Amino acid sequence: MTQHNLIPESKLPALGTTIFTQMSALAAQHNAINLSQGFPDFDGPRYLQARLAHHVSQGANQYAPMIGTLPLREAIAEKTAALYGYAPDLDGEITVTAGATEALFAAIAALVRPGDEVICFDPSYDSYAPAVQLAGGVLKRLALQPPSFRVDWAAFQQTLSSKTRLVILNTPHNPTATVWPKSDIDALWRCIEDRAIYVLSDEVYEHICFDAAGHASVLAHASLRQRAAVVSSFGKTFHMTGWKVGYCVAPPAISAEIRKVHQYLTFSVNTPAQLAIADMLRHEPAHYRELPDFYRARRDRFVQALARSRFEILPCEGTYFILADYRAISDRDDVSFCQWLTREAGVAAIPLSVFCDAPFPHTLIRLCFAKQEATLDAAAERLCQL
Repeated sequence: MTQHNLIPESKLPALGTTIFTQMSALAAQHNAINLSQGFPDFDGPRYLQARLAHHVSQGANQYAPMIGTLPLREAIAEKTAALYGYAPDLDGEITVTAGATEALFAAIAALVRPGDEVICFDPSYDSYAPAVQLAGGVLKRLALQPPSFRVDWAAFQQTLSSKTRLVILNTPHNPTATVWPKSDIDALWRCIEDRAIYVLSDEVYEHICFDAAGHASVLAHASLRQRAAVVSSFGKTFHMTGWKVGYCVAPPAISAEIRKVHQYLTFSVNTPAQLAIADMLRHEPAHYRELPDFYRARRDRFVQALARSRFEILPCEGTYFILADYRAISDRDDVSFCQWLTREAGVAAIPLSVFCDAPFPHTLIRLCFAKQEATLDAAAERLCQL
């Protein structure tokens, strides 16, 4: 009998190991301070940890409902109402997911059909494009230019076509650390209100917004939220990225389609974590309300420590990242510079070009400041020596 070595034809032939994994591995290899991957090097709230242990000990260890536990959905609805003036329906509009990335994938898979065009704003988070490709969609990237990275709404209008099905936005924005003002949310609506276009709003950094006006959520726009899926992350909010718990708020018709994908991706999210997060939202709301001040202090400390370096630091309006321009230090491309920086300076960063499809001829790197103060001080000391 003839033996055949079956090698699958890749559905994502251009993709390999993510830059985040590569840079974290390089950081470990060279004992570098890892400011590349976006996760804290400190732990989450003690109360949240205690509530997880409590619910495990009380036997909450079996499958949760597919759409999420009722206490967590209730807490999400209360938080959304308090922040954005809109209380989503508990049963029809809130879906708890295995992290925000699953919610993003499920929403794209549910809404995008083969041949549909999807618009995103570059630089963009790296999970959008593969999901669109797997759904058979065509990604249209609208490049945002530094240092402001603001949307050119006239250019956006020209990008729209009869095939446009979905617009993906992200605010506060990873990796540029910019924030959409309410005027941009309004502008988006004016552009698409007469078209059959959905919106996927990635708002995982909603509580890390330094703008005086606060976070402008799509959920606060009465018309836009009727055709939008809004994604959030508890991992970002509670410094527990490894818990992988997020959620999606969308109108019932959209939620129904997202849930059809969700139930065959993960079905449900671990029960004790959901119940613990519900307790945290209800009994310790000061945590997420004080998050802007918490991260603003780290941002300011890190930026001040880098003031004597040769890096030019771009404004940071939200998220726990800053962009730094290294043109005064090196003429390397950003990928090569980040590799050199890790090996020679002992600090790992992320090159901005990996968030873009087209050539990105700018000398910008992303640094994460969701770190202990001692970690930031040590990294700044090394960067100031360049």
